[in-house]
Amino acid sequence: MAASSFSVTLTTKIPKITSSTHHKSHNSQITHLRFKPSPIRTLLHFTHKPISLRTNAVSVQCLFTGLVEEIGTVKQIGASPDGGFDLKVNAKTVLDGVNLGDSIAVNGTCLTVTEFDTKASDFTVGLAPETLRKTSLSELEAGSQVNLERAVTPVTRMGGHFVQGHVDGTGEIVSMVPEGDSLWVKVRVEKELLKYIVPKGFIAVDGTSLTVVDVFDDEVCFNFMLVAYTQEKIVVPLKKVGQKVNLEVDILGKYVERLLSSGFVSSIAAKVDALKL
Repeated sequence: MAASSFSVTLTTKIPKITSSTHHKSHNSQITHLRFKPSPIRTLLHFTHKPISLRTNAVSVQCLFTGLVEEIGTVKQIGASPDGGFDLKVNAKTVLDGVNLGDSIAVNGTCLTVTEFDTKASDFTVGLAPETLRKTSLSELEAGSQVNLERAVTPVTRMGGHFVQGHVDGTGEIVSMVPEGDSLWVKVRVEKELLKYIVPKGFIAVDGTSLTVVDVFDDEVCFNFMLVAYTQEKIVVPLKKVGQKVNLEVDILGKYVERLLSSGFVSSIAAKVDALKL
């Protein structure tokens, strides 16, 4: 039997990509700007329809550190042509290496980049109705300043704590008291969130990783202190008493509560007791 042969044709003609500083996603057409193309795949020339592979869907979750990279300025917020809501922010640092579909935390809210313009130094993210209900982003207007952070990469130093960008609720600033060059801030929260907040524990306030100093159960409040350096890098000191902040509690507390309520811990304890008999 003669051995069958096959060959893969490599083309030396590399697709030319026109450089542009303005990028926008369009649902009605395919664009190479939506995803970063694989350098190897662009050299392969396929003469037949690729085989369809069935894989299990993988949910990719973004992660942040709670260390704000820069303060951006809102350029525009309002209804988009497709019926949703758009938020356009002026920024510089977070635009470095940005691609369509990337995640950027805006005041601690994980949002997807739908458009960016490096010449104008701005990017646009979409806002879902639930996002507007759950966060304080609905209070933003042109000129508002916001904390910005890009999602972590494999080489990012974890200097803060694990922040998902999934806001649990909002809190209201009830007092801002200077002490030397530091600033004490007290925030009133929803009662159901207070159980996850512990003294010396982590909490993300408008996306900033902070350490809780005290918890006041009778006032349904907690406080934290901002040193002079931090005050210059985040938006909380720019806010006033009565304004809202986005809050994300430490996810470890929610995991512990889930394990306890599921009976997992008690079942393990029962098995340990049985082994002792």
